[in-house]
Amino acid sequence: MTSRRKVIRIVYGLVCAALLLTGLIVALYMERIHRHDDIIVQVSREYDVDPRLVSAIIWRESRFNADVIGAADEIGLMQVTDLVGETWARSHDIDKYSSEDLFDPETNIRAGVWYLSRAIEQWSHRSDPLPYALAQYNAGRSNALRWAEHDEGKPRRFVENITFPTTRDYVENILKRYRGR
Repeated sequence: MTSRRKVIRIVYGLVCAALLLTGLIVALYMERIHRHDDIIVQVSREYDVDPRLVSAIIWRESRFNADVIGAADEIGLMQVTDLVGETWARSHDIDKYSSEDLFDPETNIRAGVWYLSRAIEQWSHRSDPLPYALAQYNAGRSNALRWAEHDEGKPRRFVENITFPTTRDYVENILKRYRGR
């Protein structure tokens, strides 16, 4: 066999191996982002929140990694704080709550969607409550109220009023992913 043919066979083998590896990576990635679809749908229905919105938040918060811990100690898929977890547990008469419970995907999604649904309800008097609810989810109610003070009831103005660049980006990114714009 000529050296040229050997090189071609080696290159061909490397290309095939790269394609197989790429396929495996894509398959593992797809499995990870769809692993919790049943829980997302079930919990979203319970709290009357669109499961596509929940998935968009999970994508932004954790890229579907249930073991991630945020910079401010937020936990899991929806990056739920321990305070939100405790409040959720109390509101559901769960006596034996621990912040470690938030690493469980179902618990995390339940607490996160519960908190999100409350935020959406709190802003339901607005023409489009989602930017407000998302800002509240990310930066807290007091900040969202401050940014809403001078928005003239206009969600676009509200987003422009967000003084935390990371929160503004968060809201815009999730709305884009959710609404497909």
